[in-house]
Amino acid sequence: MNILVTGGTVFVSRFTAEYFAMKGHQVFTLNRGNRPQPEGVTPILADRHALGDALKGIHFDAVLDITAYTAEDVRDLLDGLTSFDDYILISSSAVYPEINPQPFTEDQPCGPNLHWGAYGTNKLAAEETLQSRVPGAYILRPPYLYGPMENLYRSIYVFECAESGLPFPIPQRDIQLQFFHVEDLCRFMEFLLQQHPAEHIYNVGDPNPVSISEWVSLCYKAAGLPLHTITVGDDHPRWAYFPFRDYEYRLDVTRQTALLPETKSLSVGLREEYEWFCTHREEITRKEYLSYLNEYLIQTT
Repeated sequence: MNILVTGGTVFVSRFTAEYFAMKGHQVFTLNRGNRPQPEGVTPILADRHALGDALKGIHFDAVLDITAYTAEDVRDLLDGLTSFDDYILISSSAVYPEINPQPFTEDQPCGPNLHWGAYGTNKLAAEETLQSRVPGAYILRPPYLYGPMENLYRSIYVFECAESGLPFPIPQRDIQLQFFHVEDLCRFMEFLLQQHPAEHIYNVGDPNPVSISEWVSLCYKAAGLPLHTITVGDDHPRWAYFPFRDYEYRLDVTRQTALLPETKSLSVGLREEYEWFCTHREEITRKEYLSYLNEYLIQTT
């Protein structure tokens, strides 16, 4: 197939581009050329908001829109395309209001979420724009994505605490977290393109959420280092030392598991992420969590 992947240079979009290229497809990436391109792809260097003729005359069997965050993102890309067969949008679990009953199902109403703010409402607007123009498009709503090529300072923050012999700070409210491995996301997109199931909106994720404590323990285990944690009270701002919001939710992934019954275990996925991190340390976008940990938490907790 001819596949267009938006982005293609960072984490999910890069993994997606290389995944489908390795499967033998002709993969085109759409980005501005500010970062190194993935292997085995044909880059189209353009801004999705100023495409001009960059995509004209090319038929894509599939458009995998990994990087759309707003209605404008979707609209401008659609306006720049000549023709395509399938369109898959990576949306977000943030489109579900926090007041909905949990686990969230695809049939529940969507709307503003207090914890996600504009991110969630923008993602929802992107979904609505796509549905109005491409009724047969597929929309995927993942929780936290992880795996090789993750440049975000989440699991890697735990790995660096472990490697430095530091305790990891766990908030006093030990909430549940739900993850989904980036390779499983690609496998599910591949299934959609091959089988074209009747449903067009899917929650995707590991059916088994874990507590923060369990996640941290698995991260230390992935790094092959002994677990060391401290508990942090509410007198410290959570955003200063912890990479996830103080918001517990769960997605019902029954539709997904009916089509993709086996997904990668969190322990295996974190091990893969750690192995990737060991040879790509310079690619991480770090935050100041370690500084806060050293300055305020180790001495006072």
